[in-house]
Amino acid sequence: MLNIKTYGILALSIISLSAAAQKAKPLFDGKTLNGWKAVAGTAPYKVEDGAIVGTMTKGTPNSFLITEKEYGDFVLEIDIKLEGENTNSGVQTRSHIKSEGNNGRGLVYGRQMEIDPTPRSWTGGIYDEARRLWLYPLELNPSAKPLYKKNEFNHYRIENIGNELKTWVNGTPVAYVIDTLDQSGFIGLQVHGIGNNLENDGKKVYFKNINLQTEGLKSKSFPKGIYTVNLTPNTLSGYEKSEGYKLLFDGKSNAGWVGAYKTTFPAKGWKIENGVIGVEPSGGAESTNGGDIVTKEEFAAFDMSFEFKLTPGANSGVKYFVTLSEKNTGSAIGLEYQVLDDVLHPDAKLGRDGNRTLASLYDLMTSKKEARYLRPIGSWNNGRLVVYPNNKVEHYLNGVKVLEYVRGSEEFKKLVAISKYKDWKNFGEAPKGHILLQDHGNKVDFRTIKIKKL
Repeated sequence: MLNIKTYGILALSIISLSAAAQKAKPLFDGKTLNGWKAVAGTAPYKVEDGAIVGTMTKGTPNSFLITEKEYGDFVLEIDIKLEGENTNSGVQTRSHIKSEGNNGRGLVYGRQMEIDPTPRSWTGGIYDEARRLWLYPLELNPSAKPLYKKNEFNHYRIENIGNELKTWVNGTPVAYVIDTLDQSGFIGLQVHGIGNNLENDGKKVYFKNINLQTEGLKSKSFPKGIYTVNLTPNTLSGYEKSEGYKLLFDGKSNAGWVGAYKTTFPAKGWKIENGVIGVEPSGGAESTNGGDIVTKEEFAAFDMSFEFKLTPGANSGVKYFVTLSEKNTGSAIGLEYQVLDDVLHPDAKLGRDGNRTLASLYDLMTSKKEARYLRPIGSWNNGRLVVYPNNKVEHYLNGVKVLEYVRGSEEFKKLVAISKYKDWKNFGEAPKGHILLQDHGNKVDFRTIKIKKL
């Protein structure tokens, strides 16, 4: 029979052992590269003064030092110093390698926490290396841009728990992505290729204090107000719900939507299937088949996100502040986030200075986007519209802000006066309006349409 004293000592020992098992463990022994291997590029890695040092090297693509083991759920803490102010690095999480890539040296792909000392300042953002590209640029959390300290060791925390990936830079929360890909994979340290920036040849990246916890994990909470990229179709996380988001499309039905100028949902021209609400093709004419659909509810200030998938040559749009008061024929009137295949659809060449291209404020203002932030036709792209209570409006494409303007400002009125909307009194200045998905006669799909009132 155990006496109370003996039982107490045993209980304390068990608690102590349990706590020890849950502590982070070094992923790097400080002396050797045991447990790691270099892949993809030819930039060298070696150990110096308790740190792994990678050296940028001309004539090589991105180089990685990856763990020989794969990991599922983990919390990684690491200190990294990157030389230079126009260089780049990153940490791969749950990543993989195509052995045939890079002429047999291997092509690394998967989610990466970015380290970016350039004026862009996207350190802590999430990039999907060699696959979907940017998932969480810091345009989505601009308050985190000043956290990085140039040419110094910065401390990073990366949480990969379940489908959630969160990052911290020097103790401050930065990025939050919920994804459905990659339940496990290796961890990797990147030396970025330098391309034609030969002044970066020989610059170094230092990695030290690399500690990994895989048991007893507990996610650190994020403060309110950080935008979440949720790539699970038609769902809201608990965090998003607490932030006030709701789904405008439930993934299964037309609940909350009706035809423009109608009291019911169109009987033809739209299909809801496999979690997608899509316009059916009908020859490319505007609103001649099912017609546009609008939300039953009206919105004033809001933050709205949506995924869209274009077919080759397709045209559609997401309109906002649609009042339906004009009773016009064709597509209902409203401010429009253009959804378009810029390469194949002729509308991209019309208008002024490209103001009818993808993510533009249709016929009014051109989106400023780079090709590297676009995903191919037939892939899902992410759109976002933010309308602030002071009438400032922002358009985003795949997390990157591509334009902004102020409704009702003198600049806005001047743009309207030289547009196709010039004959509509106070165009785009209504205090509230419906959200509209446009039927332009081409097959375009939408999903994960969420909105938060501001």
